[in-house]
Formats: sequence, C-alpha cells, structure tokens
Amino acid sequence: MFLSLTSCAVVQKQAAQDDVYLFSYFKGNGDGLHLAYSTDGYNWQALKNDSIFLKPTAGNDKLMRDPCIIRGADGRFHMVWTVSWNEKGLGYASSEDLINWSEQQFIPVMAHEPNARNTWAPEITYDEEKKQYMIYWATTITGLYPETQSQEDDAYNHRMYYVTTKDFKDFSDTKLLYEPGFNVIDATIVKDSDRYVMFLKDETREPAEKNLRIAYSQNLTGPYSAAGPPITGDYWAEGPTTLRLGDKWIVYFDKYIEHSMGAVQSTDLKNWEDISDKISFPEGMRHGTIFTVTKAEFEKLQ
Repeated sequence: MFLSLTSCAVVQKQAAQDDVYLFSYFKGNGDGLHLAYSTDGYNWQALKNDSIFLKPTAGNDKLMRDPCIIRGADGRFHMVWTVSWNEKGLGYASSEDLINWSEQQFIPVMAHEPNARNTWAPEITYDEEKKQYMIYWATTITGLYPETQSQEDDAYNHRMYYVTTKDFKDFSDTKLLYEPGFNVIDATIVKDSDRYVMFLKDETREPAEKNLRIAYSQNLTGPYSAAGPPITGDYWAEGPTTLRLGDKWIVYFDKYIEHSMGAVQSTDLKNWEDISDKISFPEGMRHGTIFTVTKAEFEKLQ
C-alpha cells in the first residue's frame, strides 16, 4: 500500500503491518543520501552497509545535507536538500524507487535577494486542500532583524521562507513563512486534524537556546503562533523530524555537539519525555527525515 504523507518529516499514522519506516540522512559535511530502516520506530539500522544511495551534483559546492523525502500525491518520492553553506538555492530530485533518481536540479529560491547568505535545511509539506507542495527553508538576509543578530555563530540570523509548486517545475514567488522574534532554523510542519504543527529550532546564541519548540497555524502557509516552551533538554538540538506511533508523538533530532541522535516523546504535544536512551541509530548519522515504504519496496532497497 502507499501511505501518502503531508510532510517529509512526519509519518502521521501507525505503519501497516507490511510497511517499513525509512530515515533519510547524511554523514560528515554532506556526503550524500543514506537510508536507515526500522519496524518499531526505536531501533534503526543502516541500509546497504551505510553506503550512499545518491551522490550530490547540484549547486557549486555539491553537498547533500538535511535530505528531506516525501512520497508525493503522484506516488513518486520527492527530495530536497541543502547544497551549500552559502548558496542561494536548494537541491531537488525525484524517484520512483529510491534507487534510480532524476537529474538533480538547483532551484534558486533566494536568487532574487542580493543580501541572502544561505538556503538551509529545506523541507516539503503537501497541502491536500490546494493540491500543491510547499517547500520551506531558513535564510539569513544581511541587515534584516538586527535586534536578534549576534556576532556569535558568524552573525547568522535566520527566518523561514517558502515557495509553493504543483509540479516542481513552476514555483511561486518566495515569501516569508515565520518570523518568531528570534533566530529560527530547521522548521518541519505536519497536519494534525484541522491544524498545522510546526516543530522548529530556536537558534538564539546569546544567551544560548539551541532547543526545539512548537508553533501552530490553521493554514499551512501561516500565520503561525508564537513558539511554545522548549521540548528538548539541557543540550543543543537541531534537525527535528517526527513520527506518530499510536497515540505517541516521537520527535527525533541531532544532538550535534554530542555527535549523537536524541528523541523526545509525548501524547499531547505539551508534556515531553526524553527517550534518547531508548533509541539506536547508525554511528555517525546526521539528521534527516522519516517516511514509509511497503515491504516489497523495502526488499528492493536491500
């Protein structure tokens, strides 16, 4: 069976008995697409001996960081990723089987903005009502929001931006998605009943926050509420992706200072339990996103 997803970073339903969870990720500075699998959401193992499924060719720096994969309304897998630390666009490719991929494209979503410094951690969410995809990412535009700029972290001062598309060929103009009053990156959005839930990283450096928070909206493109309190603990976290297991929300993330993956769990999106000691991931794994495939599709990947 196909499980249609509304976001590359969330699986909203308990996987059917013959479905397998996949986790797209990268290693090092952005070596390429890796895939791990799980049947329970807690224990993850690398596919193909942790080898690369797709090497990056898009952009000048040809990196592949933060790979986000969604199974689209057309049944194809669509992926976006960070191609560089400082380019004004993102990478895109699609596939029917996660093995054979289309030609990689560089989508210049911030090329119109002369003071844009970067295009980081793009994600995709599908809008079922409008029958279109929203691609969103974090960008620093030099000179904007000086009240939250710090000389730490090389003076990066991000906000979230987006475009929409129906076919990954024609795109809307770039617009501001979220300005929470602080430096924000790594947002991922999932539909929950009649609302949208945004998991995001508070990137504030002085005083240091570096934690994950939640905001809500009635519409995919916003406006979103003020961000709630941190859902992660006394460590620096980034790159959230979430999975629904029965009545539980699990948010996985990268404890990038500790060089390990972590997770928190909740039944109400308010009270969170740290379950980092209950999960296992491939060594050296960096953050990405979760989606599902059928058992038959999974067997072909092996």
